[in-house]
Amino acid sequence: MCGIAGLFMKTDRYVDQLGALVAIMLHEMRERGPDSAGFAIYSPPNSGSNTVKVTVLSEHGDVDWANISSRLATAMDTSVDYRQVDDHAVFAVDGDGRFARQWLIDNFAGLSVLSVGTAIEIFKAIGDPDLVGQRLGLAQRSGTHAIAHSRMATESAVTTNGSHPFSTGPDTCLVHNGSLSNHNQLREVLENKGQTFQTENDSEVAAGYLAWRLDEGDTLTEAFERALDDLDGFYTFAAGTRDGFAVVRDPIACKPALIAETDDWVAMASEYRAIVGLPGAKDAKLWEPEPGKVYSWSRET
Repeated sequence: MCGIAGLFMKTDRYVDQLGALVAIMLHEMRERGPDSAGFAIYSPPNSGSNTVKVTVLSEHGDVDWANISSRLATAMDTSVDYRQVDDHAVFAVDGDGRFARQWLIDNFAGLSVLSVGTAIEIFKAIGDPDLVGQRLGLAQRSGTHAIAHSRMATESAVTTNGSHPFSTGPDTCLVHNGSLSNHNQLREVLENKGQTFQTENDSEVAAGYLAWRLDEGDTLTEAFERALDDLDGFYTFAAGTRDGFAVVRDPIACKPALIAETDDWVAMASEYRAIVGLPGAKDAKLWEPEPGKVYSWSRET
């Protein structure tokens, strides 16, 4: 099953309501994924700032975030601030976000680095998607775009770390409804190209593939066009970058998806009921994405 909800703001009209609107969408995806949920929120980077946000999850109880922040600052020889969000922390780093991600992975086995970037923050948890959103403050968040996921774990244990979204590269994230058949082989290929994985989830491999192709210079559309050849299985993907949003279904397209678009926003969901509550939805252009076709949007264009 699993449920996907994505909302991309084409204008600034509803940016202050982004989290509240995505919370409405995620609520309608509860039955498709009652085990756990997560969301990625993109906010515009501060103009002229080099600060990178590193979102970290402690799945196994309380940790001393202040100590971790201090040690990270020493390792990077730079300033590091943080804010705690329940069992997550968002570190603000003046420096190389990739270094910070890998250093945290290498030095703290009980932590998971969920995202790194100037715009992105990812949060996830086990439990009812409504309660997850409430606990992690989804409805209070503003931003340019967001992707959310409700998970039904059919092939693995129910863990926070196994929940979506997944991200392995700066300001990229991916959610997935479906299953990949060649993810173990692809994982080895991507590790040889410098990607680092923290779970056995096939969706994290897809996220790693996306990050690799973007690093190689592909646009988001080009990366997904390559994915249609390189990723075997059945899937619906929704992905985000710092300024972009994309949706693609495999060439067979057995997993459901709908897209709606107005002058102000683009929304994608596994079912129409997640879209109908959005402002102006009754006048939106609505369609089912074609198999094997990439749909993408960017605020810059």
